[in-house]
Amino acid sequence: MAVFAIGDLHLPGHCEKPMDVFGSHWERHFDTISDHWRKLITPEDVVLIPGDISWAMQLNEALDDLRSVDELPGTKLLLRGNHDYWWSAIGKVRSALGPTCIALQNDAVNIGGETFCGTRGWMFPVPSQPLEEQDEKVYARELIRLKMSLDQAVKLSNGDPVTVLMHFPPLFGDGVSTAFTDILDAYPVKTVVYGHLHGHGIKIAFQGERNGIHYHLVSCDALGFCPKRIDTTE
Repeated sequence: MAVFAIGDLHLPGHCEKPMDVFGSHWERHFDTISDHWRKLITPEDVVLIPGDISWAMQLNEALDDLRSVDELPGTKLLLRGNHDYWWSAIGKVRSALGPTCIALQNDAVNIGGETFCGTRGWMFPVPSQPLEEQDEKVYARELIRLKMSLDQAVKLSNGDPVTVLMHFPPLFGDGVSTAFTDILDAYPVKTVVYGHLHGHGIKIAFQGERNGIHYHLVSCDALGFCPKRIDTTE
């Protein structure tokens, strides 16, 4: 079993949402992703998809997009992103998914002896830009949800390293600690994958090893629309 990751698929969800408005490299981007995917990934592999899966506003509008993901090889672990408005009650989401897709929400799953968990995350305050009151509330909730997810992962992992999915980056390229990294550092986390950043935002991403944890930005345009193989044992 190999582990791959690619996020921010931004499938149309019955919306007129052509992604090439963000640049010609986005033209028919899911065709490019699918071509690479089928060449690299086998049914025995796991693919981590940390959010922004579909532009759909309602679950029924996302079904075609979810079906397209389900039809690709591998077991897919899905996480909610900030644009996944279709992601309603978790029971309804899980009922709508095909047999190769698993939704993560404040919990964890063990596949092939490896443990995965995650939460969406949120913007975090920096000295030059404190959070507005509403964002502060969401941020505080996401810290709790990250800890809940990791507590569940530890129960499943039997002491083995844990892989965490987040949609928002838990830190920036300067590597300065955040409340998210403080929590991650307190658990046996080996790998973190995240998305959300596009275009010029890719330049501010932290990638590499920090305090024994390997961080990977996997938004699809950051990867050239090709799933990235993740060594979760490094």
